[in-house]
Amino acid sequence: MKIRHSLYLKFILGYLVFGILGFLAISTISARMMYRHQVEETAEAMYDEANLIAGSYSSVYQGSGQDLNSAYPQLRAVAEFVKAEIWVVNRQGIVVVDSNRSARSGTKIEGFDPTARGNRSYMISDYYGLFPYEVVSVSAPITGNYNTYGYVLVHMPLSQIWDASGRSLNIIYISAGIIFVLSLVILGIFTKTVYLPLKKITEGANEYAAGNLEYQIELHSHDEMGYLAATLNYMSSELDKMEEYQRNFIANVSHDFRSPLTSIKGYLEAIIDGTIPQEMYEKYLTRVITETERLTKLTQGMLTLNSLDSKGYLSRSNFDITRVIKDTAASFEGTCNAKEITFDLTFSDSPMMVYADLGKIQQVLYNLIDNAIKFSYRDSQIYIQVYTRNEKIFVSVKDTGVGIPKESVKKIWERFYKSDQSRGKDKKGTGLGLAIVKEIIQAHGENIDVVSTEGVGSEFIFSLPRAANL
Repeated sequence: MKIRHSLYLKFILGYLVFGILGFLAISTISARMMYRHQVEETAEAMYDEANLIAGSYSSVYQGSGQDLNSAYPQLRAVAEFVKAEIWVVNRQGIVVVDSNRSARSGTKIEGFDPTARGNRSYMISDYYGLFPYEVVSVSAPITGNYNTYGYVLVHMPLSQIWDASGRSLNIIYISAGIIFVLSLVILGIFTKTVYLPLKKITEGANEYAAGNLEYQIELHSHDEMGYLAATLNYMSSELDKMEEYQRNFIANVSHDFRSPLTSIKGYLEAIIDGTIPQEMYEKYLTRVITETERLTKLTQGMLTLNSLDSKGYLSRSNFDITRVIKDTAASFEGTCNAKEITFDLTFSDSPMMVYADLGKIQQVLYNLIDNAIKFSYRDSQIYIQVYTRNEKIFVSVKDTGVGIPKESVKKIWERFYKSDQSRGKDKKGTGLGLAIVKEIIQAHGENIDVVSTEGVGSEFIFSLPRAANL
């Protein structure tokens, strides 16, 4: 939980740091760039106006008859328009005309040098100490008859340019603020689509770690988070089923082991304490051996299932399935004679070659035929058929016995499962036979199905791959 909160807080902190750094970048770098641009743009406009004024004043020196003072109204109008102070100075640096008509008229500019601005069109200074503050100054020569008679100087307070630049920056600050606020939508989307789903998934994972496998993550989005939640829900349900299966498995094993062990213990105690007379020892020791064989069969079945759960246990080869069926059926001759049951084998006289594990398929046939005999009536038939379809060979084992109740058909493949009807007829069964059969067939990459009607009989059909290159 701490890691999750820390991650989210780090994201928010990073977002805020980004906003602050962005603001600082605008207020420093952008402000400097804006100020420099504003100065250059203003100086350029001032220089254009100075040239225009210089052009109008040059007529005085070209014999037009206009004196300097008569041009004052124009100078005043231009000064108010550009919000600057305009001087006209002669070559000696004496102020001839001042747009403000201040005491500067007649003032000599000590150290006046129109070329002091260097290669720039303007200069920033207090202009030879004539201003108590810094100004941006530009100058344009007044020429006539190929001579320079004076200069037009335009001065603008630097603070005025700062104010204009600040107004432009305010617009940028407001725009940046609006963008930052709008970008909170991204944070909201992240919170809704990533953080909150991740929080639910983490809570679900904690519940699973605590053993609550029934917990469901309530997340139904159609994205990667939704897919992850659905996957975890499926995983938890499968783990819960596995846990339930393990509980049932242990209960079934305990039950099936307890019954024969109780019988063995009871018979042996009765023999020791004299409850069973000596002449009856053989009878009850035979029963003990029978129960021991049952335990041995149960243990062997569990070992078989354990080996089937591991990978690479099959040893495949090509063999004639009809020959295996005949040999397996022949091994039940004594049991069939006792119940007057006969086999009806239907398959081609020519070999029907399959590619499978011979020993495991013999076990499949043995379990299916053994079940068919157990649940068949006296004086009945068991039908075994082999036929080919495409690249598969199908084997059918059908009896005309008691059949399987409808509610039990899907459960017969479960380990240790026995229907009530089966428990009455199969005293020595372990409930592992059909589970072993299905595991073996599925290990071959094939399928087995059952069709059964209670009171009519059951038919088990499984497929095997045909042998290639024959």
